[in-house]
Order: sequence, then structure tokens, then C-alpha cells
Amino acid sequence: MRFFPSASRQRVVVASVAAAVALGGTAVPLANASAHDPLKDKKKHVEQQIEQAHDDLGETSKQVQRTTARLNAVRVRLTAAKSHLDGVRVRLAEARAKDAEMQLKLVAAQEALAQARQDLRDGREALAAQRVEVVNTVNDIYESGDPRLLAFASLMAAKTPEDVVRQMGATDAIVGRQDRAYAGLHAAEIVLQAREDRVEAAKLDMETKRADAAANLAAVGQLAEQARVARASVLGLLRSNRKARDEALSARAHDRQVLRELRKREARIKQQILAAAAQSGGKGGYSGATDGVLRPPTSSGYVTSPFGYRTHPIYGYYGLHDGTDFGVACGQSMLAVAGGTVMDTYYSSVYGNRLYLNLGNYNGKNLTAVYNHLSGYRASEGQRVRSGEVVGYAGSTGWSTGCHLHFTILVNGDPVDPMKYL
Repeated sequence: MRFFPSASRQRVVVASVAAAVALGGTAVPLANASAHDPLKDKKKHVEQQIEQAHDDLGETSKQVQRTTARLNAVRVRLTAAKSHLDGVRVRLAEARAKDAEMQLKLVAAQEALAQARQDLRDGREALAAQRVEVVNTVNDIYESGDPRLLAFASLMAAKTPEDVVRQMGATDAIVGRQDRAYAGLHAAEIVLQAREDRVEAAKLDMETKRADAAANLAAVGQLAEQARVARASVLGLLRSNRKARDEALSARAHDRQVLRELRKREARIKQQILAAAAQSGGKGGYSGATDGVLRPPTSSGYVTSPFGYRTHPIYGYYGLHDGTDFGVACGQSMLAVAGGTVMDTYYSSVYGNRLYLNLGNYNGKNLTAVYNHLSGYRASEGQRVRSGEVVGYAGSTGWSTGCHLHFTILVNGDPVDPMKYL
């Protein structure tokens, strides 16, 4: 179990942790990594981190775990919803820009069609006038007589070759005038046909652009609706996020209050330990090396989380994990690490069922073993037990995510690394 640090220390520690996180988990070098298979070392490191995270999660109330999980889930959904809304807004902006561009092109197409129609009207009027002119020209020519008969008569009346040439030139001029009139009329008809074709092409182009603009406008409408729905979703998730955050903060505040009450009780127990130590005057008991002086608290099991300082995954502070966690089966017997007297048993919402076993003096200082998260007791307060005797059974009571033993050794009431005695 770790205690909450002061606010100032928490801020410094959180900043340090944040920097470490920013550098990435792999930034922490593995001891002797170069002497081993790097992949195996990395895998082992990750497995240790997972086990530690699991144990750390157990150091919060289930209400905090639930509210934190709910908050994290809402935040994930909120992030996805914001990303979706951003995407829709980008597509909507693109569609609106395209709509503006297509409106300009449609206006240009409409103007081109209007101009083509005006050109067609002008051409028709010009052609009609030209036809009248041609008719008048031909009438003028034939009012003077048939050019072919006039040419024949001139040839018959000619007295000299020069008269023949002059009369034939005059006749050619008359015929040429007639041909030019017809040719001009034909050319005007061709131009008019071209203008009619341009009108049809302009009409087709405008209809195409109008259809494209209408389709894009419909897409704009759909995207606007999607943006409205996405924005409503984001607003709803923001409200959910605010509620989940308030619930998580409330649950954590409750945890802190529970921990404060726990510390008060532990302080009272520590005073009892110190009083017992003072009464003995540090005399008697065991004297000598402590490494291995105590037997393991379980017949089988493995260490899942060691004693030491580390960062809490929920609260973010850097604090002391004041014991060693052993992975054990539910209901497994918990053994007295040495002969002693059960000085206290009680239930804590944090540690669940607890058992304090006073082991007496070791090198002049009181040694107490604490068993946490027990499912039940075998020994009772005031009972004297022998080394290896069953004092309780493993469980998952209190702030715990699974059956395990959180084992603590106190020296004059202060937690120390149990592994230095086992």
C-alpha cells in the first residue's frame, strides 16, 4: 500500500513521471540487457509492468476503478467523436467551396447560352435581310433580260472581235454578280447553322453544370446534417465526460478519506508496537543476521509486486508500496513467518481483512508481520502461534483485483522490505 504524498511533492513527482512517459517506456534501460536476449528481456520487462499495473489497480477502491474505467471509455469515445466531427467539417467545407465554384461556372454557362441565343437571333435577322437582297439582285438582273439571251444577242450584233469580247465581259459581270449573291447567301446560312449548333452545345453544357451543382448541393445538405448530428454527439459526450470526471473525482476523494482514516488506525497500532518495544527495553529476542530469519508466509506463490517506490497508475503520485505482493490461490493457507502473538485483526475497506502478528524483538527492535486481503482468519487476537502455523487464508478483500497476499514487515512500526528477512 502506498500513502498519498503532499501536494507540492505530488506536483514535482507527477511532472517527472509525465516527462518519463513522454520519453516512452522503452527509455528505461534494462539491467544487463546487453548480456541477454534483448527481446526476451523486453518481454519480461513488459510482463512485470503488466503485473505491477494489475496490483496497482488493486490499490484503489472498486468505485474508483469503475469510475475511472467509465471516464476513460467516455474519453476514448469523445476523442473519436471529435475526430469524426472534424472530418465531416472538412468535407463540408470542401463541398461548400466546390458549390461556390460550380455556381460561378453555372452563371458563366448561362451567360454563354444567352450570348449564343442572341447571336442566333442576330444571324437569323441578317440571313433574312440577305435573302431579300439576293432576291432583289436577281430580279434586277432579270428585269434587264435573261443574261444568256442578252449574251447571245450581243454576239449576233457584234461587228468586230473587240465587240464580242466586250459583250462577253459584260455578260460575265452580270452572271458573276448573281453567283456572288447566291454564294453570300449560302455562307450566311452556314454561319447561322454554326450558331444554332453553339446554342445547342451551350444548352447541354448548362444543363450538365446545373445537374452537377444540384448533386453537389444535395451532398452539402447531407454533410451539414452529418455535422449537426456529430456535433450533437460531441456535446453529449462532453456532458458524459464531465459527469464521469466528477464521479471519478468524488470516488478518489472518498478513497483519500478512507486512507486518512486508515493511517490514523495504523498510527494507533504503531504506538502500541512502540509501547511494547519500550516496555521490553529492547532486551531479549533474536540477535544476529536477519537474512532468511523468517520463513515464507506461503507454502507456494511468487512475487508479483515488490516493496519499493513507484508511480500509481490512477493517482499519478510517486509513493511507497509498503509490502511484497505474492500471487497465491484463493483460500490458500497463510503461515506464521515465525513464532509470535496475534496482536490485532480488523477489516479495512482498503486492505480487507488484516492480521498483525507480533514477532517480538529482533536485534533490539520490535518486528511485526502484517497479512492483508485475507478471506478469513485461523488465529485470533491474543493467540500465540508457532512458526509455520496457519494464521489465515488468502483472499481478495478490500481494494484488490484478485486473490493475493500483500505482506508487510514492520520494524518498530515502520514498513521495511520483507524480502530482507525471508
